[in-house]
Amino acid sequence: MGEIRPIKVAFIEGKMNSGGKKTLSMQYFLNFDPEKVEVHFICDSDSNAVPTEEIEARGGRVHIIAPYQNIAKNMSDMADVFKREHFDVLHAYNSTMNLFPLRVAKKCGIPVRISESLSMANEREPKTVLKLILRRFSKLFATHYMSCGEDCGRWQFGDALFDAGKVSVFKTAIDSRKNSFDPVLRARTRTELGVADDELLAGFIGRFAAQKNPMFLMEVVGELCKLNPKAKFLLIGDGEYKEQMLTYMDANSFTDRVMYLGRREDIVGFYQAMDCFLLPSLYEGLPVVGLEAQCAGAEVFFSSEITTEASFCGQGHFISLTDGAKKWAEEINVVCSRGKERTSRTDECIASGFDSRAEAFRLQDYYANALAEMGR
Repeated sequence: MGEIRPIKVAFIEGKMNSGGKKTLSMQYFLNFDPEKVEVHFICDSDSNAVPTEEIEARGGRVHIIAPYQNIAKNMSDMADVFKREHFDVLHAYNSTMNLFPLRVAKKCGIPVRISESLSMANEREPKTVLKLILRRFSKLFATHYMSCGEDCGRWQFGDALFDAGKVSVFKTAIDSRKNSFDPVLRARTRTELGVADDELLAGFIGRFAAQKNPMFLMEVVGELCKLNPKAKFLLIGDGEYKEQMLTYMDANSFTDRVMYLGRREDIVGFYQAMDCFLLPSLYEGLPVVGLEAQCAGAEVFFSSEITTEASFCGQGHFISLTDGAKKWAEEINVVCSRGKERTSRTDECIASGFDSRAEAFRLQDYYANALAEMGR
């Protein structure tokens, strides 16, 4: 008998930047059995957080291609990689943009072509029109469909396909053990940040993009600082709204209450330090940062635009964006003033199906079964 080789999988990352999508794909990769699955990351050249050394140390590969803004060159580069590597599975993570790599993959003869939906859209987000157009073609060229939750799956692939059981839900996977509440790390990080025990530390980690509703976030922080003289805010990330956010803080005189740390990869301690995490997004799939913050025991305040699937342990609070920034600040202040004992939520995270190890093992089996369905 010939040697059994691992399943060769291409992860279509698009922009591999700091954030939830990168966290998700890396959690799968790090928890796969390398004897069963060999992963190649296909990343746009303008990505800002490709962990090449970490990937290659575990037997993975990284391929850099032209950014999708130059779609012809992007697809040509992809085709070159596909023809050279002869993948068994293509796993595309970019929701409605999956159309393009899936088309190239079919043309190059990749047998299993998975389209995964990780997000939705909102009419206030500039890219929504394009997403709605591309959504009409979401089922073209794919052999299998995945989503991170029910709402995402129904939005991209439609109720009929979802109700027929054709969309496999793989919950957003996080490292529940790494993000487990650690009182020693919490105390140390708060000391390093200069946050006293009796001060309220709210926070946000993510892209400063329209989807995240960053200017409303600033309004909420401003109202919270007026309401509670002991409130501070930890801001981590980068994006096109950065200068507008910093200008708003200065114009409304709460810059001295905000700690802006830029883009960071070492975020575990910051979740621990926070008393609460704010996510007033216009839309999300299942937000990694919200899950990680809950796992660390922080209170998380979601906009009601985000699926209730994102709350798994009673730490999630949903507030309508139409209630306004002042109402958000009042609710945050009330909840965080209760003095509830902080505990680890690791067990709840695992029981709710958000643990990266369990989901990675499921995904390995999914790849193998999908290949078997295709006669491979």
